[in-house]
Amino acid sequence: MTGKGQGFGFGLGKMKELAAAFQKAQQVQEGAKKLQEELEQMEITGESGGGLIRVTVTGNQEPKRVEIDPAALHEGAEVLSDLLTAAMKDAYTKSTQTMRERMEDLTSGLELPGLS
Repeated sequence: MTGKGQGFGFGLGKMKELAAAFQKAQQVQEGAKKLQEELEQMEITGESGGGLIRVTVTGNQEPKRVEIDPAALHEGAEVLSDLLTAAMKDAYTKSTQTMRERMEDLTSGLELPGLS
């Protein structure tokens, strides 16, 4: 042991960087909780068939409602099923994209080892 008092190889500058990173991580954690609440309240609509079918989900992909234009009922069960599936996929895609963008905004500037 050299007895230079550097402790675990971290100098004072590194400790300040580490403290700043932990502070940012705490801010991100608080922001993530708020974002989760916002996503639960958000409504995102996917559609298909030029608006014949609309599926609304929350920002967390929880289904809220399905709207079917009466004109879609004349398309037959198979086509209606395909339209509903396409609208669900559209809503899901929009919802996950929104969540991804909001998380990227939240974590921008966070530089912790292994997260880059």
